[in-house]
Amino acid sequence: MSFFDEDDEPRRRPRARRARPAGGTTTTTDSQTLLIRRGIALAAGVLVLVLLVIAVNSCRTSQKRNALKEYNENLTAIGQESERTVGQGFFQLMTEGGAGSPQDLQTAISQFRVQAEQQYDQADGLDVPGDMRGAQQAALLALEWRRDGLDYVAQRVRSALGDEGEAADAAIEEIAGQMEVFLASDVAWQTRVIPFIKRALDDNEVGGQRIGTSRFLPNLTWLEPQSVAAAFDQQLTSGGGGNREPTGPGLHGTGIDSTAYGDTALAPDSSNQLTFEPGTPFIVSFTNQGENDELDVQVTVRIEGGSGKPITLRTTIPTIAQGATAEASLPLEDTPATGAAVTISVRVAPVPGEEKTDNNESDYPAIFSRG
Repeated sequence: MSFFDEDDEPRRRPRARRARPAGGTTTTTDSQTLLIRRGIALAAGVLVLVLLVIAVNSCRTSQKRNALKEYNENLTAIGQESERTVGQGFFQLMTEGGAGSPQDLQTAISQFRVQAEQQYDQADGLDVPGDMRGAQQAALLALEWRRDGLDYVAQRVRSALGDEGEAADAAIEEIAGQMEVFLASDVAWQTRVIPFIKRALDDNEVGGQRIGTSRFLPNLTWLEPQSVAAAFDQQLTSGGGGNREPTGPGLHGTGIDSTAYGDTALAPDSSNQLTFEPGTPFIVSFTNQGENDELDVQVTVRIEGGSGKPITLRTTIPTIAQGATAEASLPLEDTPATGAAVTISVRVAPVPGEEKTDNNESDYPAIFSRG
């Protein structure tokens, strides 16, 4: 090949390579990493937020449950205190009502009323969770009835004890009627307070709680005027107490024949030396001196004196025929004051229509010793 032939051939110029963008792969990698990191941070933030919400809700739930527990405990304590210190004390006082003066009894009942007022104020001042509002309203109503009921009774005991005839009958029947208010307070506590508390605790999954009861009226016999009269050592006159009409025309009356403690006959004019043994009965013998059979004759024995509390025993003879003699047995279980002078008072309550009552009562001085 000649020199010229070689020059005549066209020469190919090499194609220029495209320059790669500087750092292109690194930039893509960094963007993906940034997105991943942002996603992780967002997920972590959401997780922290969820955990924070759970913690706050858990704290609120725990606080709410503790508030429900605290309310239940506080209201239970108030209700049981109302039952023990006021209810039991009041009815024990009523049982012994005939022994004291009308003024002393009124003052004592008024003191119970003050305690009931304090218990109402304590309940009214409780921190009440929203779920316990129903229980709170019912509890305040029950405590209010007890407070006002005590005030009502206190205003009428002087008439019940100090007056005779229709005035005393009316006061006794009004007091018996007020016992229905005490019963209503018990019903409110049992059917409203307790169910409301239980529902609130169950709805919030609060377990292990004791819901206390609060019973003020000890038994339903207090609803009867005759029972109230008996507690006061009173007898409803004609027309009082519903069925307390004389059993027939003519004379009515009873008289005490004798009283014994166990095998020892009691003498009214000398100190009787007695040995106490639990369960030893007083035996009161009395005769129907009227011209008719008599029904529901109450016999009471009361021991007072020394350092001990007065002891009152009662029983009722359902029926005693005209001219017949009955024996009432009253066992003595509580320990009387020993080694000190006491008085044993025995009373057979007058029957409807009875006018002569000086032979219905007898007092016996005595000294008890332990067996």
